[in-house]
Amino acid sequence: MQDPNCLFCRIVKGEIPSNKVYEDDEIFVFHDIRPVAPVHFLMIPKDHRATLYDLTDDNERAMGRMMILAGKLARENGANDGFRLIVNTGRVGNQEVQHVHLHVIGGPESLGPMIARHGN
Repeated sequence: MQDPNCLFCRIVKGEIPSNKVYEDDEIFVFHDIRPVAPVHFLMIPKDHRATLYDLTDDNERAMGRMMILAGKLARENGANDGFRLIVNTGRVGNQEVQHVHLHVIGGPESLGPMIARHGN
């Protein structure tokens, strides 16, 4: 199921152009239009779910597939010495597009600390 008003669903349908990295029956992978590192692409399930809170057992295969492919696709795109996976969820997590998506971020240089420690 897709949401006709969702930006990422529209990318999957080809209504909005993207720089595709990979596609199969369950997932779609494309380069981020505002990369934060030399390697930065998004992995999304084709089945629309707004946030991680909305996933069901029906999404297990696609989400597992994304995790398995993340390393392979990161290497193929130039992240040969490590990468970071980020899933922003909800308002506090700064999720900008309401469709579950996994950021794969890497490159030849260190990405720096994961996140500033609270209270330090």
